[in-house]
Amino acid sequence: MNNDCLDELQKKLTVNFENKQLLITAITHSSYANQKKNVKYNERLEFLGDAVLQIVISEYLFLNYEDKSEGELSKKRSLIVCENSLFKIAKQWELGNYILMSNGEEMTGGRTRVSILSDCVEAIIAAIYLDKGIENSKEFILRNFSDIIESAMKNQIILDYKTKLQEVLQKKGEVDIQYNLIKFEGPPHRRKFYISVIYHGEIHGTGSGYSKKEAEQDAAQTSLMKMDDIYE
Repeated sequence: MNNDCLDELQKKLTVNFENKQLLITAITHSSYANQKKNVKYNERLEFLGDAVLQIVISEYLFLNYEDKSEGELSKKRSLIVCENSLFKIAKQWELGNYILMSNGEEMTGGRTRVSILSDCVEAIIAAIYLDKGIENSKEFILRNFSDIIESAMKNQIILDYKTKLQEVLQKKGEVDIQYNLIKFEGPPHRRKFYISVIYHGEIHGTGSGYSKKEAEQDAAQTSLMKMDDIYE
């Protein structure tokens, strides 16, 4: 990635990295690293970023919603810290334009795939944590998640994307929706499925997950996210 693209992404994040290699690793997908030698990719950062995000949101809810029980707070946190939230933020940053991935991954819709974009947001959070520390990470997370937190507390977040897609298309008079298996990969105990959602005979979204149900939800979510009148 050239310096101009890196600077452009940092402006969108409103973060200036001291160690820019952390940001490069955060936006490097495993498919890209598989084609190169000695290139780090973002899966380990995703692991750390998820933990940082969980603790920041947990603390915020604990301190600001004293009237909520442990069970209520857990449910709200699960709505905030989820693929949908991360994908929405990635879309705001136009993050798909910056991810380093293989040509094959790009050709199969990788730049708009919910799982890839949401994982990348977690990796960026980890990169900020490692580069700037917890207080700067907290400020970054709360600034970017403020609208999502508000929506979660007002019960405005969608959980079942397949049902929501069906409802949206029914309003348009389109109800013939098909979910087709594109491929699956990995060992039987950790098999990953890739699904496309089709209506009007065209693919309108693709998704992936570690079950067919999860992949179908991912595909439906991707399709919904392309409908600006639903999410803008």
